[in-house]
Amino acid sequence: MSAKKYILSLDLGSAAAGVALFDREGNVVTQLQKEYEKYYPQPGWIEVDPNEIWFTMLSVIEELWEESGVKPSAIAGIGIANQRETTVIWDKATGQPIYNAIAWQDRRTSKLCDEFRYQGFSELIREKTGLILDAYFSASKISWILDNVEGARIRAEQGQLAFGTIDSWLIWKLTGGKKHVTDVTNASRTMLFNIHSLQWDPELLRLFGIPFQLLPEICSNSEIIAHTAPLLFETAIPIAGVAGDQQAALFGQMCRSRAW
Repeated sequence: MSAKKYILSLDLGSAAAGVALFDREGNVVTQLQKEYEKYYPQPGWIEVDPNEIWFTMLSVIEELWEESGVKPSAIAGIGIANQRETTVIWDKATGQPIYNAIAWQDRRTSKLCDEFRYQGFSELIREKTGLILDAYFSASKISWILDNVEGARIRAEQGQLAFGTIDSWLIWKLTGGKKHVTDVTNASRTMLFNIHSLQWDPELLRLFGIPFQLLPEICSNSEIIAHTAPLLFETAIPIAGVAGDQQAALFGQMCRSRAW
């Protein structure tokens, strides 16, 4: 039997970083989680520190190695499930966020969405993305950061910055900054992803004032997307699956066909 016996699941939820180790039969070997802080700078604003998310996840992974006794070299692949819509923008050169992550629950961009609604863009957005026009999704959050962090828009246009939902941020950190990607399930929650072409939509990017070069590459949610940086766990582990947490839960419960 191959020495690579386990799957490592990383779950970055709204309040905690969780890890689970599965054997080849799908049994849970070890499962741990650790909470991280949320910040509320104004009423209706909800933020998290992307670095705190990363270090919390890294810490709980290290605890898993210790508690399970499993070595990283025995991991066949990593799967990621994550809170969706939460928005991070970071500097590609330094890997440092230019602002706290704006959480999916944050409502600071409601007025911007109301303006677009009054201008008649609701149906265009719904037809292209399958989503209602709302501050819940990532697009207006990206616009807010670009407009409110000094120099961010110019740097984004020059290709110096990267946007991602939490999956993209985690993969960037796991790969040592080698991969800037997202999967289709997370892309579909940004309000910038055309569900018919399965690509970023140029018209929606213009509407929200978002440079294309800011966006991650879109990949499948079931493929070897990248490998972890060798020095991180003393071996390169394939990152082989990514999905937004609600879509992941749907398929985890074997909901694979329509009921009507």
